[in-house]
Amino acid sequence: MFKKITYILGLALFFMLVVLSVKNANLSSFIDTVENKTFDLRQNIMVNSKAKTASKDIAIVVVDDASYEYILDHYGEWPLPRDIYARIVDYIEKQSPRIVAFDLMFVKSLKSANQADKALADLFQKYDNVYTAMNLDNQSEDLRQPPILPEELSVSLTNYSDDINFDDSTFTNCRTIIDGILNYSSHIGFINVSRSDDGILRSMPVFVKYQDKFYPQLALKVGLDYLNQVEGIKVKDFEIDANSVLSFGGRDILLQKDGSAILNWYGPAGTYTQIPIYKLIKAINNEPTDLDYNFHNKIIYFGTTAASLFDIKSVPTDKIYPGVEIQATYVNNLIDNNFINKVERFSTIVISLILAFIIGSVVIRSSSAIYASVISLAIYFIYVLAAYYAMRYGNVWFEIIYPLIFSLLAFISTLIVKYLIKSRDFEHQYKLATTDGLTELYNHRYFQEQMKMQVEQAKRYESNFSLIIIDIDHFKRFNDTFGHQSGDAVLRQVAMTLKRNVRATDIVCRYGGEEMSIILPNIGKDEAYSTAQKICSRVAEKSYKLSNGKESNVTISLGVATYPFDGTDASSLIECADKKMYSAKNNGRNQVG
Repeated sequence: MFKKITYILGLALFFMLVVLSVKNANLSSFIDTVENKTFDLRQNIMVNSKAKTASKDIAIVVVDDASYEYILDHYGEWPLPRDIYARIVDYIEKQSPRIVAFDLMFVKSLKSANQADKALADLFQKYDNVYTAMNLDNQSEDLRQPPILPEELSVSLTNYSDDINFDDSTFTNCRTIIDGILNYSSHIGFINVSRSDDGILRSMPVFVKYQDKFYPQLALKVGLDYLNQVEGIKVKDFEIDANSVLSFGGRDILLQKDGSAILNWYGPAGTYTQIPIYKLIKAINNEPTDLDYNFHNKIIYFGTTAASLFDIKSVPTDKIYPGVEIQATYVNNLIDNNFINKVERFSTIVISLILAFIIGSVVIRSSSAIYASVISLAIYFIYVLAAYYAMRYGNVWFEIIYPLIFSLLAFISTLIVKYLIKSRDFEHQYKLATTDGLTELYNHRYFQEQMKMQVEQAKRYESNFSLIIIDIDHFKRFNDTFGHQSGDAVLRQVAMTLKRNVRATDIVCRYGGEEMSIILPNIGKDEAYSTAQKICSRVAEKSYKLSNGKESNVTISLGVATYPFDGTDASSLIECADKKMYSAKNNGRNQVG
């Protein structure tokens, strides 16, 4: 019964701790932050082991530090005149790239360079594979009135998932690009990002919301154009199913609650082929350059990597990662169908409970705490390895912090339960070893141990203690008359009477047969004699039930010895008390000798 109660209490403790860890908002947020770090670690291990290779079909024309210096030296200012971009794209288009995308926002017409703006705008009408970026924000209407965007920039999106809301990717304002592009091209995507609480960018919005309409990410548009060219995949309308999955063209993207997709990373900054823009400027100006790159059938992104141009993010694989490479990573994930699918929290809790059950079972069955610890650690380590390989080969993110917490709670709770059970078992074994089974008094061996201990303590502290030896009068005749079962019943009842009439610190023992003894710590001769008289009277005045249902009276004879007056060691004290007890018997019984 005790074991069952202990198991129930252990389970209650475990589940209480589980509920507290899941329901506590601050703790849950902390766990999520730590879990994100484990994602970063796994991604870095995968990158270092070259688990995934970035697409060779994606290249980036970068405004790097060298190009920025070149532009300032030759043009005197940043940004670069926009007709330069038009001339560069004309140069690239001669080699038939699949797509050219600008991770740059061409905002506001430059009044001093209308022709340059026009040249850039004409470019988007000239080529149907050129894309550019725009950004939504939440600026006050005092700064700018929210513009109405062209209808063709939005997409049809149906959301059947109750878990997904787009609150974090819903915006109230927009900074538009030049009219020559905005009003004549549908190849405009948005480049808003989403960061975790620790500032690391792990996922990207698939759609952003503005004025109750949905607008796709620039990378989504670029990726879909590529899939259309290579695989013939055309997507007009988008649908998120009840399981939060966005499906199209054989791609299944599991979206997070904020509508973002978790990116799978291919490496640190510089993973993709980078072509400094100053080399292309030299090429279009017929200046000597070592430019040697074939743009044929490639996705070409334009973006900045120079630190002074502030388009730098922190991602799982690098603290300094250009925004344009995030766009490239996004497209790469889409092409490879490589987005990370994070296991939902409910499934994580179920997995954690299963792991906790296994570890709890191991601990409860192990005879050694060290063995249980090693096996439990091995079980969790195997799970961590499985979680790593699931991400590496299946793009599935199994959480490892909640299973760790549940495993630790199970390990600790089970150890506590086991300790309580073992402690109880030890107490039971100790009781069996020191207690008389019939009377439930301490046995003779325990009596001898306590006598020696009391002598040693009395010597050390120069104190007294007393011993009472008790014998039930005419007990043999009683057994012969009423039977041994009645004798046993009387022994138990006399023992109970003795225990009820002494202090809690006094030690009542069965000395042997019908003899019993009481050790009275820190009690002198007179007080011991009074106690013996009281016990003698109480036993004599009580009626005892026999096994046949009848009642009978019994009496006892008692002998008292006190340290150090009647002996200075255990044997001499026992001998003295025993003699006095026999003296009481010889003088008529039912008295103290």
